[in-house]
Amino acid sequence: MTSTVLIAGATGDLGRRIVRALLQHDVRLRVLTRPGSGTAAALFGGEERIDVVVADYSDGAALRTAVTGVDVVVSAVSGVRPVIVDAQRALLAAAVAAGVPRFIPSDYSADYRSIAVGSNRNFELRREFAADVDAAPIRATSILNGAFAEILTGEAPMILFDRKRVLFWSSADQILDFTSKDDVARVTASVALDADAPRVVEVAGSRVTARDVAQTMTELTGTTFKPQWAGTTGSLSVMSKVLRRLAKDPDETFPAWQGMQYFVSMFSGQAQLHHVDNDRYGAHEWTTVRDVLAAHVARERTGGASA
Repeated sequence: MTSTVLIAGATGDLGRRIVRALLQHDVRLRVLTRPGSGTAAALFGGEERIDVVVADYSDGAALRTAVTGVDVVVSAVSGVRPVIVDAQRALLAAAVAAGVPRFIPSDYSADYRSIAVGSNRNFELRREFAADVDAAPIRATSILNGAFAEILTGEAPMILFDRKRVLFWSSADQILDFTSKDDVARVTASVALDADAPRVVEVAGSRVTARDVAQTMTELTGTTFKPQWAGTTGSLSVMSKVLRRLAKDPDETFPAWQGMQYFVSMFSGQAQLHHVDNDRYGAHEWTTVRDVLAAHVARERTGGASA
């Protein structure tokens, strides 16, 4: 029997990957888009198995119409409180009202459930919304995957490529969880089609330390990379709070201080995954941190742009 899946946030980077992963299965997709946006139609209008449905998150009746008849709602929205809490609350309420059996919230993160209060804004927003999900009469599954592996060559300044250093806070031997976006999308598609999926599915394409990353870069480049102590997670937490108070836009999605909070969560061990089950949906070849770094090194050697 063909499943019908509604995806919110399908035009974003991860959302597009989830759409591609779902199309590898026998599914019919509905892509939720806001009124006045032509992006979804431009991206998916030519795919016969995808229907673009229009609804504003402030329009409960339109949302209920959009989700009526689907087997699962998959949220891949990205943002801060107006999106992660407010918009998802409206989407969840619509799903419950329409009798949708299952809901996948936009978590796709490290384990936010045990972090200290005030230590990570984005994680705390997810934890706040998770309380709503747990109270709702709907079967839900959160996907926890650590950090996206791609950040190591992009927005996260953990690897100082020019200085041949890999930064760490407190301990160079703290386990860090990373999963590529495509692997997260593949797992999300499997969860969406698994009516018996548990409340939380944990996966990690790689579980490495800063010391491991330095060794990997040494092997890939033939030049010695060394772990570099950058302070304690406590000092980093204080710095992030100072920068947050000084920020001109407190609602910016990924300011520098938020990146610091992510490193605090990871290097303190509070957000580490403890129940990783990579084989839940069968054996797969996972993209590793080494794979991501090797691709980056190869691009640099050929003069290509970094990821």
